[in-house]
Amino acid sequence: MRPSPRAGCLVAAVLVLAAPVAQAEELAPYAIVGDAIPASLTGAPGDPARGRAIVADRTRGLCLLCHAGPFPEERFQGNLAPDLAGVGSRRSPAQLRLRLVDGRVLNPDTIMPSYYSLSGLARVGRAWQGRPILNAAEIEDVVAFLATLREPEETP
Repeated sequence: MRPSPRAGCLVAAVLVLAAPVAQAEELAPYAIVGDAIPASLTGAPGDPARGRAIVADRTRGLCLLCHAGPFPEERFQGNLAPDLAGVGSRRSPAQLRLRLVDGRVLNPDTIMPSYYSLSGLARVGRAWQGRPILNAAEIEDVVAFLATLREPEETP
């Protein structure tokens, strides 16, 4: 007797439901020094072009929901947070890294997501449980891009 196609679907459904929602991702260790994380999370510099793509992508970084910046092609940029134009002049890469990893360290009431943290989070969607929003390489890519956003040199 051959099993019915329904039985095969039922077995597949049970296997999917029994599978864990997300594997817990191990985060790279880092040390906070003052208001910064001095060392790269990957041990290597990030790629500014990939970082720009993450910042401008409304489905990945979500940065432009709250921040405006030098993205003339992007409409409807946010105004809830500081403008990203010139942020590389205002903050060091190490300071930018901490703000991306977990800005709650500096401001427990921040509305900015903790892009590389798994602890103390509330209302995390099932698809995101056990993993950070951005991985270590993506954090470094965004840091590398933001560091390029410099204020124009002033002329005396």
